[in-house]
Amino acid sequence: RQASPCVIFFDEMDSIAKARGSGGGGASEAGDRVINQILTEIDGVGARKSVFVIGATNRPDILDPAIMRPGRLDQLIYIPMPDYESRLSIFRANLRKSPTDDDLVLEHFANITDGFSGADITEVCQRACKLAIREDIAAHEAAEAAAEAAGRELPEEVNDGRLGKKHFDLAMETARKSVSKTELARYLKFKKELSAGGNLKAATEGMSKDDAAPEGDSAEGGDEDLYD
Repeated sequence: RQASPCVIFFDEMDSIAKARGSGGGGASEAGDRVINQILTEIDGVGARKSVFVIGATNRPDILDPAIMRPGRLDQLIYIPMPDYESRLSIFRANLRKSPTDDDLVLEHFANITDGFSGADITEVCQRACKLAIREDIAAHEAAEAAAEAAGRELPEEVNDGRLGKKHFDLAMETARKSVSKTELARYLKFKKELSAGGNLKAATEGMSKDDAAPEGDSAEGGDEDLYD
């Protein structure tokens, strides 16, 4: 309150605002005291228009109902899995400072990563970067050995470590979706239940086909290059 105007953001809100009485023993009592204090603090900033409290969670079903009552965190926004355009933007954001080969078509990888979260796509990019770096190091060592054997100087640039399609193909071999269709179905069910109460906003325009009809299942990058 003393730092207003400000935004207070709680990530992984479910870790500190789990429904009271959901556990047993002393840990449950301590958790109940934490949520009680959070509710008191949120009520205390309610009259201050310059203080905004925001929370993020991937387990809205286990949040304490009291925290979502009017006057508290009563405006809920459902963020769906990124659609094609969003995935393409995430790829571009992650690689905007990285050298890439002409054969790397990000549109292709944005198309085959349907159902991937922003974090999943970032992991693919990071893995591809590591593969490119390892290849660059191996090429440099081989060129150094060949130059030494031939008694000549090592070329200034052996390999510039550019990211290519082959690196992303290899990275995709071990890539996986962190959100299953079962989990996605649970989110959509919760969204539907809250929508009936009129306090949920949803960015349905950005939902992919799997989001809209599940079978039961940042993000732009920071300022630093993935090579750093």
